[in-house]
Amino acid sequence: MAYSLPPPPPPPPSLPLPNHFTRRSLLLLSTTTTTSTTLSLPSTPPPTPTVTDRFFMDFSLCPNNFLPDRADTLSPICSDSKLLGRVVLGLFGNLVPRTVSNFKSVCLGSNATSSSYKNTLVHKVFPGQYLLAGRQGRPDKGEVRPPRDLPRNTETVDAKAFALIHSRPGVVSLSLSENDDDDDVKLDPEYRNVEFLITTGPGPCPQLDNKNIVFGTVLEGLDVITAIASIPTYQPSERIRQFNDLAEFFGDGRAQNARNIWNRPLTTVYISDCGELKVTKPSLTPSLP
Repeated sequence: MAYSLPPPPPPPPSLPLPNHFTRRSLLLLSTTTTTSTTLSLPSTPPPTPTVTDRFFMDFSLCPNNFLPDRADTLSPICSDSKLLGRVVLGLFGNLVPRTVSNFKSVCLGSNATSSSYKNTLVHKVFPGQYLLAGRQGRPDKGEVRPPRDLPRNTETVDAKAFALIHSRPGVVSLSLSENDDDDDVKLDPEYRNVEFLITTGPGPCPQLDNKNIVFGTVLEGLDVITAIASIPTYQPSERIRQFNDLAEFFGDGRAQNARNIWNRPLTTVYISDCGELKVTKPSLTPSLP
């Protein structure tokens, strides 16, 4: 006797989506919503730097004053010095007033017990990137001794102070990540950082962004900065670099001392004069980074 299986029950009727909620319309709706949400996000406008102060720095050359095996010693009188040129800096006191105020104080050297940037070295030049000046230490070695009453710079821990970037040649910023003051100097409770850098071009220096405080720009004399950047610097051989890395790995403190002379100009460059420029009618805000 044969048994036949009953036919399977019919599938439940599918519930059609309303015409305005088809799969295609849902996909388009999702894309449109995402796009409109993205476009409607408010964007934070970049800060507008305004030149509030103008300072000049005269750079001079003192030939044959540098030897790689010793520290630089800048004689108070360099009989064969040659003026390289004047650089005019515009400072952004509206954005970073404390950084600008401290720079002005050191540039003017108002305290009798301190030195100013005058007669101090451009101690490092990184070709195609930036130059460093204002290393802190002994004035008889071409280094800066800031005034003891220089206020502490609270902007170094303020995220808003790092908003401007190093987008072109001639950007002036306070050296924080690139600072090479000696450790014993930095450990002083009264330590105040006064080292600064100027980008030399030809391109931007994004590796400096968000690490150093941009507080000014070169208004005049960018050709002087370019000339400094073209001066040959001391570059150790690859073998010396390897030995230095090995010494640092084993904790030899002399490794850092040896690196202090790397990238130093072979012809001594120093700030022979600096000061403030008074203008009766400041120009309009320049186009800046």
